[in-house]
Amino acid sequence: MGEMEAKLQMYLKAMMKNEGSDLHLKATAVPRIRLHGVLKTLGKELFSATMMENLAKEILTPDQYKKLVADKQLDFSYVIGTEGRFRANFFYQMNGLSSVMRIIPVDILPLEKLKLPPIVDSFAEISRGMILVTGVTGSGKSTTLAAIIDRINDTQEKHIITVEDPVEFVHPDKKCLINQRGVGEDTLSFAAALKAALREDPDIILVGEMRDMETIEIGLHAANTGHLVFSTLHTMDAKETIDRIIGTFGAEEQPRIRLALASVIEGILCQRLIPTIDGGRVAAIEILKKTARIEQLIMEDRDAEIPDALAEGKEIYGTQTFDQALLDIYDQKKITKEMALENATNPSDMLLKMQGVGKGAIVKDIDPNAEVDVFGFKDEEE
Repeated sequence: MGEMEAKLQMYLKAMMKNEGSDLHLKATAVPRIRLHGVLKTLGKELFSATMMENLAKEILTPDQYKKLVADKQLDFSYVIGTEGRFRANFFYQMNGLSSVMRIIPVDILPLEKLKLPPIVDSFAEISRGMILVTGVTGSGKSTTLAAIIDRINDTQEKHIITVEDPVEFVHPDKKCLINQRGVGEDTLSFAAALKAALREDPDIILVGEMRDMETIEIGLHAANTGHLVFSTLHTMDAKETIDRIIGTFGAEEQPRIRLALASVIEGILCQRLIPTIDGGRVAAIEILKKTARIEQLIMEDRDAEIPDALAEGKEIYGTQTFDQALLDIYDQKKITKEMALENATNPSDMLLKMQGVGKGAIVKDIDPNAEVDVFGFKDEEE
């Protein structure tokens, strides 16, 4: 092990000990870790451009280093024995090389420990169609997907193929047979691996990300031919997710894709991590579950009505908008009023609900024996 790799491992272990999520190394800068969503300096050592180049040469294979120099950036995996796995990236910037390494938890948390809404459990019982988990980078998409796959692995006898860039959570074979393929190492692209997977007798296919038109097209086809397809997108809510998928295609193709998506989509989970009062973070999740109404809205290009449909289906179907999830977390006193309003999709509507408008609070103060209805109007005598 070289001098710079030993130094890297020291910083990575310090990050893990402090429960950080990402290590940032930059030529001409002090190392930083992301702790509960905020960047903090780690030590006082200033990394030079030469140090960063030496680090890259020590931890990359010769072919990987050549690719980094040629492409000016590189995605790869880094492992410290059995202690930690990291999703890593090198890229050039004006002062030299920079690197970001995100920890991939070794242990897959069960759905129960993630404290997700109960309806999420039902997504592990669906046999065919498409389920998408969306959100910005670092919102916990991979953790949620890993928990769902692990539940299936514990309870069903299936063949699961994952295509990831890179492979993150490693799933041992339990009741399921699981083949995990890394883009760049085990396959050339998401689309190539997904196309090949259709000939490899899978029951379930996990595609790390719906990155391009070809991957989306093959994914829709796989879901339409009896497979269960899981994937992710970097979208903020269910409506944007649907619009993003359809908008990837040209205008002449969009009606066909819209019909295909309406037919196969079984669920969309849109996650955001919100800072909590106690200094941690909690997931607020918008949930779309396929219903006859949702399918009709997608088919008829009435995406703007989807948020209302999700809100109205909360009690019956377990669906919810992001703001409903946020309000529930606020009512549980996990986040501040300011944080709820700052992260709300519709802050003014959120404020009204906090004040009881639309939540039924006005009804609670009504004397059931009074001659006044819930709107405050006195009955007229005939």
